[in-house]
Amino acid sequence: MKRIGGRVPQEQKVPVILVSGVAPEPIAAAIIALQWDLPSAVVVRHDIDPDAEMLLRTVSDAGGVQERLEIDVEHACINCAIREDIIPTLERLAASGRWGAIIAQLPVTAEPMQVCRVIGYSPEVAPHVRIAASLVALEGETIVADLLGDDLLTERNLPVRDDDERGVGETASAMVEYADVVALFGDPDATGWELLRAILRPGAELTTAIGEVDLAGLAAGVHDHGRSEDWVAIVRHEELPAATDGAAWVLDFRSDRPFHPERLQENIETLGRGARRSRGCFWLPSRPAQVCQWDGAGGMVSIGSAHHWEAGDQLTRIVIVGLDDGRDELAQAFESCLLTDAELAERGRFWEVSDDGYEPWLGPVRSLAIKEV
Repeated sequence: MKRIGGRVPQEQKVPVILVSGVAPEPIAAAIIALQWDLPSAVVVRHDIDPDAEMLLRTVSDAGGVQERLEIDVEHACINCAIREDIIPTLERLAASGRWGAIIAQLPVTAEPMQVCRVIGYSPEVAPHVRIAASLVALEGETIVADLLGDDLLTERNLPVRDDDERGVGETASAMVEYADVVALFGDPDATGWELLRAILRPGAELTTAIGEVDLAGLAAGVHDHGRSEDWVAIVRHEELPAATDGAAWVLDFRSDRPFHPERLQENIETLGRGARRSRGCFWLPSRPAQVCQWDGAGGMVSIGSAHHWEAGDQLTRIVIVGLDDGRDELAQAFESCLLTDAELAERGRFWEVSDDGYEPWLGPVRSLAIKEV
């Protein structure tokens, strides 16, 4: 490959199709379909054996298995696998010039956005690689339970560490939100189809017939890093697609006011419980410089510290997707968490406090305090 100014020209980079999911069977079915229609591609498969703390790498093409290797990985976690072998292997295979495309089967439950972000933000780590598509393969008949159920990954007998606290719902939902293509194996009912459409990024493809997907088009490239990142951003400013009638609903709660620390704790169960997907950002008057992340699915909610607000940019916005009849209760809970006119008049938007009860999740208060001007 020729380089221009030390860089591989974009048109000479080898396209990579990432394949992910939360169950091995649909992932395997997707790989077979991709191999059949892309005979010039090489498949690199990574599997994690958490008990043996081993990463298993298999590389194969139309001629058969080219390499199979077991690699000791400390803690046998997905992040370690991505950092230590998956991305370096993609670069090595691409730089060899032997294949026209790479089909990368990620470990079960590995989120493709992790690979996309490393290559998107630091292209020098894999200069011969371009992400052409992120394809998520899921079971169609269990899609509602997979997206909104309360199972933990450890309860599904999946190859994850015993201390992996992720839920199936939050993992599968995050994959769907970031995907360029969602391929279902087995037909979902109408409710499952509507739920997927409500979560999926506009413009992404949803199919129950992977054989009808333009796989050559995927290899040519459908992934837009900026577009995908905008859709899954913690702080979202764009308008959502217009709501449609049906079983699945979307509530877009937003305000420039912060949550009251105590009332948020009182209402967090109401806002986060149930078979729903919720994500977004909020801020607290005790932490006016801190972007607080909200991420929930299947009755489990995580809150954490993301990055910092620029002065005057604070926003509270939580988007909730659901199927039940609890919309009025959610709207009331959200409104009750916001500072009232009286509280704003009395104490202002920024509070000087020594603690606010969120230290276990968001860290200390004082180091992030700013004064109102």
